[in-house]
Formats: sequence, C-alpha cells, structure tokens
Amino acid sequence: MARKPEGELRRGWTTGACAAAAAKAAYTALLTDAFPDPVQITLPRGETPSFALAREGKTENGAFAAIIKDAGDDPDVTHGALIRVDIAAAAPGEGVVFRAGDGVGTVTREGLPLPVGEPAINPMPRKMIRQAIDEVAAAHGAAGDAVVTVSVDGGAALAEKTWNPRLGILGGISILGTTGIVVPYSCAAWIDSIHRGIDVARAGSLPLIAGCTGKTSEEKTQALLGLPDHAMIDMGDFAGGMLKYLRAHPVPRVVIGGGFAKISKLAEGNLDLHSGRSQIDLTWMADVAHELGASKEVAAQIEGANTAAEALSIADAAGLELAPEIARRAQSVARYTLAGAEVEIDVFVFDRAGNLVGRSDE
Repeated sequence: MARKPEGELRRGWTTGACAAAAAKAAYTALLTDAFPDPVQITLPRGETPSFALAREGKTENGAFAAIIKDAGDDPDVTHGALIRVDIAAAAPGEGVVFRAGDGVGTVTREGLPLPVGEPAINPMPRKMIRQAIDEVAAAHGAAGDAVVTVSVDGGAALAEKTWNPRLGILGGISILGTTGIVVPYSCAAWIDSIHRGIDVARAGSLPLIAGCTGKTSEEKTQALLGLPDHAMIDMGDFAGGMLKYLRAHPVPRVVIGGGFAKISKLAEGNLDLHSGRSQIDLTWMADVAHELGASKEVAAQIEGANTAAEALSIADAAGLELAPEIARRAQSVARYTLAGAEVEIDVFVFDRAGNLVGRSDE
C-alpha cells in the first residue's frame, strides 16, 4: 500500500456509484430522449452526489452514458477510468438484467458473493443500479425492465493489477463499493480482498493456502510449496485481517511467509505489520537472542543495530538460530489469534535476497 500523504484527503466515488449514476442517465434517456447532466443518485447511507457525464449517446437498441471515475486522493487503480453503462429494454417482467461489457470481469470460481458465470458487478452496486432505474421508472410510469451492460475502458489491463485473476474473475475488473464512497488509503478494500481469497480457497476445498507480506516472499513461498495462484493470499501487512477471518472460516493448513523484519513484528504480537503502525523492538530481539545463548556483547550489538536485517546478520555471525526462533514465535502468535480454530499454521522467514532463513517447523 502506498504511503499516506499528510493533510486532509479528498474522498472519491466507487466504480459502483459511477455505474449507478451512468445507468440512471442512460435509462432516463431511453425513456425521455434527454440525458440528465449532471445526474444525481442516492448512496446507501443517504448521500446524494451528482456526476458529470463524460460521454452519452443513443444506440440501435437503447442509450448509453459514461462517467470518469474520481477516486479522490486514493491511489486507486481505477482512478480516471471511464465507466460506461449501456441500457436496453428488457422483456416485460424480466426486471433488471446485468451483463459484463468490455473490461468488466466474469466470475469463474465459486466462493464469491456472485454465482459462477455472472458479471463481476457486486451485490451493492447491483442494488444501487436497480434503485436508480426504479426511481426513473416510477417518475415516468415505466416498468423498470432493463438490460444493463457495464463496461470499463482498459478494464482488462487494469484487472491485472488487482486480485481478480487470482480470485477467478476473468476478463476485467469488478464493479465494487458498499457505500459508494472511496475513503483514501482505507484498509477495508485490501482486507475484503483477503477475505474473498479465503472464500474462494474454501469453496475449492484447497488443503493449503499461503499468505505473504510482499512480492519476494510470495514468489518464494509459492515456489517452495508448489501452490496454484488462487492458493496465494495477498496478506500484505494485514496478518490480523487474515488470521481473524480464518478463525471463523478455517482451511486445513496455512503458511505465512514474509521478510525477517515483518515476521519479527508478528512474533512480538503485532497483527498490523505496516511500518507506520508497528515498529521492531530491537531490545526484545536482543532478549530473544540472549535466550538462544548470545553473549552480552552480541546481544548489545543486536540491540544497537540500525535495522532488523543488520540484527539478523549479527546473529548469524554468532551462530545463533535467530530466524527459526522468530518463525516459531510468530507461529505461536498466529495460533493464539486463531483461538482454537482447526487450522495448521506454519511460518517461513526470508532474508532480503529471498533466501529461506527460518521456518517454524525447524
């Protein structure tokens, strides 16, 4: 996750809110031949933002409207994307039918909140779109039967920067948002993706998954265990977010993989491993080294080290098995957090070069 800048940050709008607004504009034009611009919608918590249309037009079967997503000050991969909704009349009594246009993914694995084969338009955005269409239909005496096709320019390429391929959502991005509002640098979206990854693993009856702190540890852990992509959980700094969800939604075995510094934080009892929210306690690490037999001089050197990597080098030079001990202590913290859930947990520790330097089962 990018580092949060100082000062007050501007909020933005989710892809779901943009799609709902575009759908309202397009459906209004289908019924009246006029596009409202700006178009106002009501969000789940009652806010009523207005959106300017970036494109609009009539098609052979209906109308379309498009909105450029503004994610505010959040480093959102879809910031600036063009969210387009095409509306056509559906058969009487059919209600609102959703379809994936170019750049919107399709669900191909079980475990997500949508059935396999459905467009990756999440439940709340669907509700928002239905609400917008129902509002227009009521105002003009229409039934509200509509085929809604959502597209995102460049969505297939954007999806490669998201968890979608791993979750089995193929062909594009998902249309997301539970509130309609993007809160800059919120952890909620990341943690939700961790949960969805676990759901997909459980639905596929995977016996083993791995949650890792970064790219290097993920690549090395996946290679060591021979795991498929959808068994890899992008845990990042949110060890607590993964472990607490596993407590209620267990899988048979989980491996946590990470660099020495991040796993040391977990071993100390920190469940949020971000550098801005938890720090490495080198005095604690020196005490651990002393318990392993380090002399007072070596323990003092570890306590005075500039980084965790330097502390590890000092321990290695002294012949201390510090990394395996850190892995075991991290395993104990993870087991405690799982609170008796039937999950076998192991921990892998890597150095900066990507070498496996410790594991909890050593």
